[in-house]
Amino acid sequence: MLTFRRALVAAVFFIAVLFLTTRSSSPAASAAAVEYPKVQPGAEAARQESQTTASSGQKAADDQAVQNGGHQGGPPKQKPMKDMSRMTLYEKLAYQFPYDVETKFPAYIWQTWKWTPAHGEFTFREQEATWTEQHPGFIHEVITDQVAVHLLRLLYGSVPEVLEAYEALPLPVLKADFFRYLILLARGGIYSDIDTYAIRSALEWVPESVPRDQIGLVIGIEADPDRPDWKDWYSRRIQFCQWTIQSKPGHPVLREVVSRITEQVLKRKRAGSLKDVVDKDVIEFTGPALWTDIIFGYFNDERYFDMENSVGLIDWKNFTGMETARRVGDVIVLPITSFSPGVQQMGAKDYDDPMAFVKHDFEGTWKPESERHIGEQ
Repeated sequence: MLTFRRALVAAVFFIAVLFLTTRSSSPAASAAAVEYPKVQPGAEAARQESQTTASSGQKAADDQAVQNGGHQGGPPKQKPMKDMSRMTLYEKLAYQFPYDVETKFPAYIWQTWKWTPAHGEFTFREQEATWTEQHPGFIHEVITDQVAVHLLRLLYGSVPEVLEAYEALPLPVLKADFFRYLILLARGGIYSDIDTYAIRSALEWVPESVPRDQIGLVIGIEADPDRPDWKDWYSRRIQFCQWTIQSKPGHPVLREVVSRITEQVLKRKRAGSLKDVVDKDVIEFTGPALWTDIIFGYFNDERYFDMENSVGLIDWKNFTGMETARRVGDVIVLPITSFSPGVQQMGAKDYDDPMAFVKHDFEGTWKPESERHIGEQ
């Protein structure tokens, strides 16, 4: 017979079971109770590859939509945030300014000077105008020192060591050199000194036989001094010019030159030796000597080139006496005539040659008058 006490115990038991059953079926309890399967070796890589492929496909669709005037499936995708605190400077630059050789060369022309063409003291109007005339539809900017500072703060705000290095440089010419690398790394396009004339459009610089989606950097030879006393005139046996450069954003050569300059400047700043950098040091510190060394380093970097099957190191011997463009990986190297026509030495031909693209007046406005036009006859 069911006594009152037994009935009470049974009722409490029933209520407890009902409570536990209801609680375990709630969404929060269900999620906490699920044990996710552990990732098997190789599965994480496969998952990342799958995500990368999907992202690449979406990016291609988005890029195509942008070319058509809109976006595919909503606004363009943003890259995921990463902790940059443990990255090297090189890695930070690679993350901030990724390199994609298959993109188009940006339609920018960058030049720097004390004043803009609208200023009464601007004396390079004739030269500057040729770049606009030869490149209709391009965005052409002459950047002053004041504008450069604000522009770099906008572009490199997430890499403060680069800004610190730029502001610490003791000479205007050093900042001018550094700026050309910085703007091309971040935005790409064409940089050319203010004392240059555009003879032909940059659309003609890359040979028609070379697909543009396989080229990310176009450079020219500044000097090819085949003479015993070449060291009296130039820093390198083959020297690449940096008064005119065309690139796509993020190119590894630009990434390396920005990293190298930044690290050297900050090292000298901490040591208190930046004030010791004088005009004669510019070529090695930020100029064509450093630029040339980094380009040759890139040509022999096993991260980008198959050095195991190479016939040997790529050095000046591969470029001396060139008369036509030469391709090395994703770089086009133009002969001396292209950016130095009319110098009447080192095999350079005249301004009317089909390979003559840019005329440089060699003003060297940062140098003393006695040191300008060095090496010219």
